[in-house]
Formats: sequence, structure tokens, C-alpha cells
Amino acid sequence: MIYQTKPLSAGLHFLATPIGNARDITLRALDILASADVLAAEDTRSLRKLMEIHGVPLEGRHIYPYHDHNGAQMRPRLIALMEEGKSVAYASEAGTPLVADPGFVLCREALERHIPVTSAPGPSAMIAALTISGLPSDRFLFAGFPPSSQGARLKFFTSFAAVPATLGFYESPKRVHRTLGELCDTLGETRPAALCRELTKRFEEVRKGTLRELEESLRDAPVKGEIVLLVGRADHVEVSEADLQADLETALGQMSVKDAAAEVAAKHGLKKRDVYQMALAMTGK
Repeated sequence: MIYQTKPLSAGLHFLATPIGNARDITLRALDILASADVLAAEDTRSLRKLMEIHGVPLEGRHIYPYHDHNGAQMRPRLIALMEEGKSVAYASEAGTPLVADPGFVLCREALERHIPVTSAPGPSAMIAALTISGLPSDRFLFAGFPPSSQGARLKFFTSFAAVPATLGFYESPKRVHRTLGELCDTLGETRPAALCRELTKRFEEVRKGTLRELEESLRDAPVKGEIVLLVGRADHVEVSEADLQADLETALGQMSVKDAAAEVAAKHGLKKRDVYQMALAMTGK
């Protein structure tokens, strides 16, 4: 037995679970699974299997499902149990709770009711990818999953153009080629990038190159599995007034002056106010 059963304080206990290799669970997470009065999980089957692998018995406890589709109905029940003095352990399907999973609202409501919330840290696909990508890790921004609609996606990607940090996205294998093409258009095709997939699993792979090189590598060789896409920060390049005007003319033909100025400013890392004044002058307003 590698876990310890000991009294666990009342409240909400978040615990990170493996993103692939089952042995990446922490000893503290196993202690919590063995000791909590109540268990909740984004995927009850995944948690049950993980406990079986590590020999943690349920001992009559029920695993409550808590996910995007039943959160509104399940939250009051879990909150009531905590207020009764129960310890509730919540596990995401894979990785760290609240990182692209439905635990945020549960955490917020518990805190609003002055219920103690603790975390047993552990695996995270974003951090694992950043560690082996070779891209700067002194400053990074986790952007999550891109939106699905075309207009929202382009606006989403453009908003990160001037961010002086490594950018991290989660993406599905079916959309990652499209995403790389859109990132080439919005952030610039020469940006360094890394496509990390199936981390900690048998077919773990990291592809490195520019955004365009990665996009080209997927044209005839689609990938499978869970993907983290990292994009390095851009080198600051001075833009000529002629190029700036050309970009503004294109943007003004598709959107309002305000939105066009914001998009072009983000693309070139310029102040919105300065680009907005240029756009007003070009439109004669």
C-alpha cells in the first residue's frame, strides 16, 4: 500500500490526475482519494480505473459525476455535503483541475460560501509541453481551446499577436492544421512553434519548427491524439508606414475603424491610439 488513510479536513480538495501515464499520480493525490468522504470526477470511469490501478478502494463511497452538462444540478449537492462537514475530492478527467475543465464554478461557489479549498498539484499537459518544447518558459500565456467560428477564431488569434510570451493552445487533431494556417496569417509564419501530442503516452511526439513548417508537415500527414500547440514570441520588427497603411486599408474594408485599428495595432505591436489616429486620417473622419 503506497497511500495513507488519514483524516481529511472538510471542504473541497482538488487533485491533479495523470494525462497519460498512470504512474504520474502523486502520493498526496492517492492519500486524498483514499481519505475523502466524497469523491467527484469529470469522468467517473477514468477515476474509478485510476483508483483500481493504484489499489485505492472505494469502501462503499459513491463517485459523483461533475461535468459541463450537469454542473448546475450537481453543484448544490456537493456544496451541501461540504457545508455538512464532509471532505469532497474532485478530479478532472486528466491533468490539473480548472485548466480547461469544469471545476472553476464549483471552486468559486465554494469560496463564496467560505468553504476551504485546497489543491494537490500534479500533471498538466501545458506545463509538460512547455518543459520539452525548447521555447522560452520564463513567461508564457495559456490560451486554452480556440473558438470554433471563423470570425471569432481570427479575432482570438490576433489578440495575442503582441503578447511578449510563449503562447499555449489546446487543439483537436481534426482542427490543428487549420489552426496552424490561421496562426500563420495572424501571428506570422516565421514564428517558432512546437506541436506536442500524446504527452507521457506511448506515441509521444514533439514537432518543432516555424508555424509554416509545422503547417506544411501536416498537409499530407495528419496527426492523432491530444495536442498542445506552443508558439514562441515574435521578434520585434519595425513596420514601414507604407506596410502599415496597406494593412489598415485591408482591415478597413472588412470592419469598423475601431476594430481595424485594434487588429492592426495588435499585429504589429503598436499602440492602439496611434493606429486609430492613422485610421481616422485615412478615412477622413
